[in-house]
Amino acid sequence: MSFYGFIAQNREMFRLLYSLIIAFVCLVIVLKTHKLFRLSYHQGIRYFRNAFFFYGIAFAIRYFIIFVSSPFLKIGFEFFLIMGGFFLIYSLSWKQLDGKKRNVSSLLNSKISIFYLFAFIIAYLDFIWYSYYFLFVSQIMVFIIAIIISYNNLKKNKKRNNFLKFYFIAMVFSLIAWSLNFIACYFFNWRLRWVVGVYILNVIVFGLFLYGVMKVIKRSQ
Repeated sequence: MSFYGFIAQNREMFRLLYSLIIAFVCLVIVLKTHKLFRLSYHQGIRYFRNAFFFYGIAFAIRYFIIFVSSPFLKIGFEFFLIMGGFFLIYSLSWKQLDGKKRNVSSLLNSKISIFYLFAFIIAYLDFIWYSYYFLFVSQIMVFIIAIIISYNNLKKNKKRNNFLKFYFIAMVFSLIAWSLNFIACYFFNWRLRWVVGVYILNVIVFGLFLYGVMKVIKRSQ
């Protein structure tokens, strides 16, 4: 039996394993970055931690969607996934967004509330139109912006911070992953070979973020 034949016969198990791997990686990143934030109180790390907190919730919800078909779970999955992308943008541009003022809460303030609103609108529009169009377009735009910001941050950094390099590379891979998701959905109707490739690429992306976090923690010890 071929590899793709095996995946086709065990599609649900494959989806389950994929969701669990991503959720676990997100949990590790959240715990590690929370510890790092407590040591440095760097606001960018705080928003970066929030991004993977939301990604982790999204993939935990995706795990339950495999067993339970619910419109609330589908909207919730997309909402948290979109917010993960928004928090990555926030982690890159927090100085411009927050200014000199430190928000009491990194999860709820006036600027982040706007992101919540947009995330809900995007998720709801996709739900009522039975599509993922708004999700894909929004995330492709988010990661184009993230690539530009992370590249500018890398250029400005005189110390050649390795984490910024990993951040930039991870953003590029994230954009590729979202673009391939869009292609797989609208041009190949989720053909198995495309889905497997996208899943593998997504695992690589989250693995890159985890590797970067671990390198920073190791250097700070």
